[in-house]
Parts: sequence; C-alpha cells; structure tokens
Amino acid sequence: MARASVPTDSAPEVDRLDGFALPREQVRLYGHAAAEAALLDAYRSHRIHHAWIFGGPKGSGKATLAFRFARFVLAHPDPGAPDVAAAGDLSVEDAHPAARRIAAGSHADLLHLRRPWDDKAKRFKTELPVDEVRRTVGFFGSTAGEGGWRIAIVDPADDMNGNAANALLKILEEPPPRSLFLIVSHQPGRLLPTIRSRCRTLSLDPLSAEDVAHALADFGVTQEHPARAVAAASALSEGSIRRAALMLELNGVALYEQIRSLTRDLPKLDLRAGHALADQLTQRGQDDLWDLGLEFLIRVTTERAHDALGRNLAGAARWAELSAEIESRAATADALNLDRKALVLSILRALVDTARNSL
Repeated sequence: MARASVPTDSAPEVDRLDGFALPREQVRLYGHAAAEAALLDAYRSHRIHHAWIFGGPKGSGKATLAFRFARFVLAHPDPGAPDVAAAGDLSVEDAHPAARRIAAGSHADLLHLRRPWDDKAKRFKTELPVDEVRRTVGFFGSTAGEGGWRIAIVDPADDMNGNAANALLKILEEPPPRSLFLIVSHQPGRLLPTIRSRCRTLSLDPLSAEDVAHALADFGVTQEHPARAVAAASALSEGSIRRAALMLELNGVALYEQIRSLTRDLPKLDLRAGHALADQLTQRGQDDLWDLGLEFLIRVTTERAHDALGRNLAGAARWAELSAEIESRAATADALNLDRKALVLSILRALVDTARNSL
C-alpha cells in the first residue's frame, strides 16, 4: 500500500494525514466496484461524456476514484486499444510513468483544482476562488502535453464561490476536444442546476464499516490500536477512511461518547462539562479535533431528529433545522475567523433550547 510522500514544496496539502496516501497517490480503491465498471464501460464506448460529477458523502472515496479514472485514461489514451478492452478495472501499475507523475502532482495533462494555501495567513482559503477555476482556460487552450487527453479534477466543487461556479459553467458549455472534467461533490444537489445538466452524475454510497476497517488494516493502522477501537471508529466513520483514522489518532470514539453523555439528558446540561468540552475542542493547532467535535455535535442533532420522526414531527423539524444551522454557523466562523469557543457554547445553548421546545 502506498504511503504518503513528503510534499516537495513549502505549502501543505488539504486533507493530508501522516501515513496515508493522498487520493492522487492511492493505488487501491475500496468499494465502488459498480461505479468503477460504469466509468470503464463509458470509456470503452468511445462516446464518453466530457463531464462527470462524482457525488456522495465526504470521505467516501470520490477523489480517489476520480484520480484512479484520470490515471487510467492518461495511461491508456486510446479507448479502443487492446489493453483497454482487456482491462478488468481501472487499475494502473504504480510504476507506470503516468502513475508516477500523477502521484507527484506533476502530470502536464492533469489539472487539480482545490482550495489554495494562503501563505500570508498560514491557512487554506475557505473557498475555491474564481482565479483557480480560470486556470482551466489556459490549460485546455493548449495542446495536451503528451498528445492525449487533458483532465481537470475539481475537488471538491462544494468549495467554489459563485464566481468560480459560473466560470466552471462557461467552460463546460463549450468543452474542448479530448477533455474530461471530473467534479467531486459532497452535495451535488447544491451545485448550479446548469452545471448538473451538463454532467453525468455518478453517485457513490458511503463505504461499509468492513471496507473502512480493511483499509485501516492495509495502511497498518490496526497494528497500533486494539481491535475494539478499530471496530468502533470504523462504525462511527460514516464510511470515511480518513475520519476513522483521525478518530483513532485523536481518541475520537471517547470524544463521541463524551458528547453523547453531555447531551443525553437535554434540556438539562452540565455547564462546567460544556465549558470543558469547548476548551478541549478549541486547543490551538488541533483543527482535526475541532472538525470531529463539530461533526459529533451535528450528529447529535440528526439522531434526535430521526428519533422524533413518527411521534413529534414539529420536534423533528426543529432538530433538522438546528443541524443545518450548526453547519452554517461553523462555516461562517471559519470564514471570518470568529471565536471557536463562543461558537461551541452557542451550539450547546441551541441544543438546550431545541430540546426544551421539542418536549
């Protein structure tokens, strides 16, 4: 199993996790055999659509599949070649020149669009800006460096601001020949309808807990943690290998139980424990812990909404609204660099109020 390489430049990479391969480096796909077969059949048909949306929950392997498909196409630029006809899947040997260049992020015919690093602020920008998407104009306006396809991966499209989305739409409307757009999206329904109408959508389900545990074993993570902890993290991961690994690294299963215990008797809430949780989640340099804590707080609201269905529809609606509100508040706090502890405490107050109003 490929291990994550050390970046060659000074800027970090979004979602890099020590010991784990990035999607562009990953040579193995977990689950999604049907989606992989659909892409292979479409490529062999000589009538492959120029734009695809890879939709599904965050962490379900969408970017890994996008890079896997790009790697196959760039390694086999002729869809009618005998090796394409004989292929059983989209795998490419990691020693293949195209695979090596993609893993290094240096393939001339592959453009990876994502949130850029802000060197002045020492953090990733909160949006994928229009200037990034406009790089496609020069990229697709030039001749393919290796005489074959040119491929752009937007990862994820959910990060685009309005101007970036409109810029992407413009180039999708007039696609250059032998071009492919692979658009990763956690929530395809929120993309512009005009973008969706110009793409084929490939929906990916969350990975099973078994697939997640299998991946963790392949990466060697299970050697460092008890089997019970691995099973619990895999079950709580919602199909995300990265989330499961983070939970093991950050003792996330215990954090989940801590949040469940804190909110179990709502609208009663231990204020001292609430402040302790806020302090824990907002430690300097612990962004992954912060993200996990927010996910678990949102999970509490969705679990409450599901529990209320069938017996208290108004209450279920309140909990569902709170779930969306927490996501919105968190995005705003991140974009404006607002006080995170204040946000956690306001979320806890909202949980108390919602529970009281749902009685």
